[in-house]
Amino acid sequence: MNKTDIYIGLNDQDTKRQEYSTAKFISILKNVCINYKVPFSFALIEGGYIHESGEYTQENTLVLSLIGIDRTVIDEIAKDLCVFFHQESVLITSGEVETYSISGNL
Repeated sequence: MNKTDIYIGLNDQDTKRQEYSTAKFISILKNVCINYKVPFSFALIEGGYIHESGEYTQENTLVLSLIGIDRTVIDEIAKDLCVFFHQESVLITSGEVETYSISGNL
């Protein structure tokens, strides 16, 4: 099964600062996933990256994890998140993972 992670920085592409609360960004992320009706999980991390201009930035980042979702839907979600979070781009990683479930009946 395929697992995709979408990394969305929280700094605004123009001001290079986080313009809204992390809670607001999390709410937007959840609403996007609910609207697409996809199972999801996410994590808040801190990281750094280099802009196309060569400028280095540190920021809060949300990582959205999607398992078993069609690539066209992932691309639509990523484009929406770029717009809603006012980002020049988002990073997408994807690869095959083994999945299984365990039931905890006593």
